[in-house]
Amino acid sequence: MDLFDQIDKEQQRQDAPLADFMRPQTLDEYIGQQHLVGEGAPIRLLMENRRAISMILQGPPGVGKTSLARIFASEVDGMFFTLSAVSAGVADVRRVIDRARANRKSGQRTILFIDEIHRFNKSQQDALLHSVEDGTLFLIGATTENPSFEVISPLLSRCRVFTLQPLTEQEATALLERARTAWLQKNAEHILLDDEAEELLIRFANGDGRELINGLELAAHLSRELDGDKRHIRAAQVAMAFQRRVVRYDKAGDAHYDTISAFIKSLRGSDPDAAMHYLARMLEAGEEPRFIARRMIIFASEDIGNADPFALVLASTTFDAVHNIGMPEARIILAQAVTYLASAPKSNASYRAIDAAQQALAGKTLPPIPLHLRNAPTKLMKAQGYGKEYQYPHNFPGHFVKENYLPEGYGRDVYYHPTEQGREKSISERLKQLWPGRYKAERKKEKQQ
Repeated sequence: MDLFDQIDKEQQRQDAPLADFMRPQTLDEYIGQQHLVGEGAPIRLLMENRRAISMILQGPPGVGKTSLARIFASEVDGMFFTLSAVSAGVADVRRVIDRARANRKSGQRTILFIDEIHRFNKSQQDALLHSVEDGTLFLIGATTENPSFEVISPLLSRCRVFTLQPLTEQEATALLERARTAWLQKNAEHILLDDEAEELLIRFANGDGRELINGLELAAHLSRELDGDKRHIRAAQVAMAFQRRVVRYDKAGDAHYDTISAFIKSLRGSDPDAAMHYLARMLEAGEEPRFIARRMIIFASEDIGNADPFALVLASTTFDAVHNIGMPEARIILAQAVTYLASAPKSNASYRAIDAAQQALAGKTLPPIPLHLRNAPTKLMKAQGYGKEYQYPHNFPGHFVKENYLPEGYGRDVYYHPTEQGREKSISERLKQLWPGRYKAERKKEKQQ
């Protein structure tokens, strides 16, 4: 490289976006993913032992997949090639493979990084198979999707899948500090951040490091407030950079808990419009979408239960979809779940049942499990009476037989009181038919009270 090439390369770096300018070159500069690169973690150990393998890095945008691939290639002494699945074709793959064969003859490793590998079609992925299998090259694929669905099985079986997580608030704070230092190196001026501006940057970025850096860079360009070599960024510039309104909502304070409380109570009250209002407020304030989805999973069991068993399936699927898709599209998935859960019939019978069962056990010595209900995998256990006289329900009409499933001497309390709501009505009717004495005694007891 001559002097002019060096000058041109340095100029290109200066003109690059801040996120590219400050891309980490070593693990010491890399922030996040400690479960993969911390002390004793798998990718760090591979690097320390100069051990190259093929891998798929799966995770949301902006969490360091590309940077980690570059650092890995450098640490294991591999020649690094990168392709984008959006624009590259089979011919591009074969050119890299040809170069990898030549490198191998000279003892040089080749690392091929394919961004958005889930967009490669089957023939493109097939073209990689033999070279990955025989070690001609080592593949690092990056994807925001579940690789089990998007990467063909033969290729996936030759790769180790590592899952990257969104940056924590602490990691985002550390990255923000690095970005301010990089801005100083790049532009010869300091950045001053109000506390509110910093909190908004981290909140709006929502665990996406690239969004965080790009947001800081644009907010800095939007800020006209200069004090010598200091550029002052306030909340207004951050909101403008992210095209978001500044909503007063401290995720660690009362507003956070008040809003989620109002959201859950609106769902419980079967008011989809009110629930949608609080969902919108939380999303506008930068609430973590997976937090909202987790609360809806709990709600589906606690407040809907067997009145509509599908509610739990939908809520659980919503969490997975929100995790895989990310914002802003995840808001549509959350909205669908909210409208369904709010409109579904309600029952907290399952919630009350486990509470009652646990209260009945409190402070008591637990009686032994009845012998006829115990498993008997050995001859000795069978000789001791384990499993003896157990009546197998499927051998009886209607696949039911009256049997005592509680320990001897244990009181006969009814914990589960199915309601007349939704699917639970048919459950109630069936249980009363199967155990008429149990529920009859309960009704008598309720009248006496």
